[in-house]
Amino acid sequence: MWERYLLYFLLGGTVVTLVTYLGSHGKGWLAAFVAMFPAVTVLTFTSIYLEGGGTPLAEYIKGLLLVLPGWLCYLFIVFHLTERIGLPSIGVGILGYLAVTIALRMVVF
Repeated sequence: MWERYLLYFLLGGTVVTLVTYLGSHGKGWLAAFVAMFPAVTVLTFTSIYLEGGGTPLAEYIKGLLLVLPGWLCYLFIVFHLTERIGLPSIGVGILGYLAVTIALRMVVF
């Protein structure tokens, strides 16, 4: 049973490594393409479905849709603040992500 989780871990680590490599070598578009390519969600959707079935997968997809506005807020903040304040922009972006996502969660549920 633990072998599957090791495989999930290795697949995720491979994607993160590839994205980091591409991004750090000035290939931001390609890094973003790899990170957001549906293959990642295909792997995630498949593993959730195999582990729990259709209902947990549907709940996961609903959750993805709920956090999407917060994620877009995070990207917007980091994009606009990185050149001004550097790496701390990520922390500010995370706070924006949390604020939007929690607010939506309170409204929707």
